[in-house]
Amino acid sequence: MSRDRYLVAYDIRDETRLRNVYGVVSGFGDRLQYSVYICDLTDQELIQLKWGLRDVMKATEDSIVVVNLGRPHERGTDCFEFMGVRPPLPPDGDAVII
Repeated sequence: MSRDRYLVAYDIRDETRLRNVYGVVSGFGDRLQYSVYICDLTDQELIQLKWGLRDVMKATEDSIVVVNLGRPHERGTDCFEFMGVRPPLPPDGDAVII
């Protein structure tokens, strides 16, 4: 089953919704920065992530961006450029989501 690497970032205006969005996104990926995650997802997992986020965000106030970076072993790793401390990127390959 193939996975694409996604960058997911959010700007949530309410503390309760922020915690709920964090709970959804953290179940699908690895934190890169405070509200920025790397998620290696199948098509089905991407749909599940988006539905989970729609349930907890307020579309008229909050903003979430999901960017497809390609396959983890291709552009999904090479497209990152860091200034300062470089956080570790998740290894490419399958992930187990519980």
